[in-house]
Amino acid sequence: MTLEDLLDAVDIDVEVLGRRDVTIAGLAADSRRVEPGDLFFALVGQHEDAHRYVPSAIRLGAAAVVTSRAEVAWGGVVPVVVSSDVRRCLALMAARFCGDPSRQLAAVAVTGTNGKTSVTYLIEAIWQAQGIPAGVVGTISYRYGGQVRPAPLTTPEALDLHGELAAMVRAGIGGVAVEVSSHALALERVRGCHWDVAVFTNLSHDHLDFHGDLETYYNAKATLFLDHLPKSAKPDPVAVLNVDDPFGARLARGVSCRLVTFGRDPSATVHPLDLEQTLDGIRGTLSVAGERVRVASSLIGQQHVYNIMAAVGVAHGMGVPRPAVEAGIRACSAIPGRLERVGAKDFTVFVDYAHTPHAMETALGTLRAMCAGRILTVFGCGGDRDRTKRPMMGEIAGRLSDVVVLTSDNPRTEDPYVILKEIERGLEKTDLERVDIETLMTGGAGYTSDPDRRWAIEFALRLARPGDIVFIAGKGHEDYQIVGIERRSFDDRREVRRLIGEVS
Repeated sequence: MTLEDLLDAVDIDVEVLGRRDVTIAGLAADSRRVEPGDLFFALVGQHEDAHRYVPSAIRLGAAAVVTSRAEVAWGGVVPVVVSSDVRRCLALMAARFCGDPSRQLAAVAVTGTNGKTSVTYLIEAIWQAQGIPAGVVGTISYRYGGQVRPAPLTTPEALDLHGELAAMVRAGIGGVAVEVSSHALALERVRGCHWDVAVFTNLSHDHLDFHGDLETYYNAKATLFLDHLPKSAKPDPVAVLNVDDPFGARLARGVSCRLVTFGRDPSATVHPLDLEQTLDGIRGTLSVAGERVRVASSLIGQQHVYNIMAAVGVAHGMGVPRPAVEAGIRACSAIPGRLERVGAKDFTVFVDYAHTPHAMETALGTLRAMCAGRILTVFGCGGDRDRTKRPMMGEIAGRLSDVVVLTSDNPRTEDPYVILKEIERGLEKTDLERVDIETLMTGGAGYTSDPDRRWAIEFALRLARPGDIVFIAGKGHEDYQIVGIERRSFDDRREVRRLIGEVS
């Protein structure tokens, strides 16, 4: 493939200095991985500017360079493509270089603050019930055809994403569900993907350390529906939107593609008729454009009601037969770290990924309505991330719990005690008071704190009585904890099982 072939995929103006007919053997965005014949992209990130590595990339054999600053690279040694948006060029050229794999797959993009992972699991299960080999790219793993690999990013960098999709095509995969983060949209990682369906689950307070404010965060999400989806080469792209969410309702007024809505209102394409929620799961019926779809799911909670409606909306938009939809929902019995029930005692333990105010309130509100006893909540907030949500989550936990044990999440390079103090400011706005450990041991209400997460989980389990619910939030499926720059082995679920005797 030549540089000219790749330039044909780019939809913005670029300036080319040098030959266009040079052969390109590969693409690289990391100068350390450049091989002879590669096209090197000089990306500018939050912490690094790859322009400083252009000479190194050329020495390693780069056949050409894409840059936003011609003076860094142009010396007549190799052709240089000058662009105001190097990331967009990378994504579009990567799609072309990999053979535009999304055109050969049924491709579903799922975005939103909460619910992305659960919706992709449900879509995967529905496709499998239909007999379609499915792939998933998301927070927990990248998987297809029996292969499962840990996910370093919710949405891979563009070159990796198109490479994954191409591998799925070669493996005979029919459909792929991709979690699309706001970072991925802002950084053009999914440019060049042609979507059959794009899903919006919700939008709430998160990632403001990156986006700055909620409106900028929304605008990043909105580009999937207002820019990417209308440009899809698929014949009839569909937007599936949660119209109970005010941002979803706002999107619904602006999309130009076919629209499928879901929510509680009977005017939504997908809405509940007679759903019942218990600690055993969700049972009942959904209306889907007037057709009744039975729901029998062991997933728990109001958030999963929305996740199921989103997946059913996707299936409706793609014409999946009702029996496959019902069978897929029934088969998706658990989603790692998403109100996942762990252990078997006379009290109930849930491990959940809730790390935003909205997710915390939704999960605790659901459990409060089902709980015969007390709710004991263990959680913290991540370090080096959005600090403004910490007191908000503290207030929610204090308002909806009987006992709160504040502890570390992934403190990273922040002082764990500083994080705990910032969360505590929200708890101080509730009726829950800081009490000593002895008071909690005798059955009293209140909160305490300790940065040792292992101790916090053990303490909450020791406090639990028959009928209580222990809610361990923040890390969900994660099997590690980041302290400083060290990544330590730690899994909330394994800790629970060990402590109640299920594992040694």
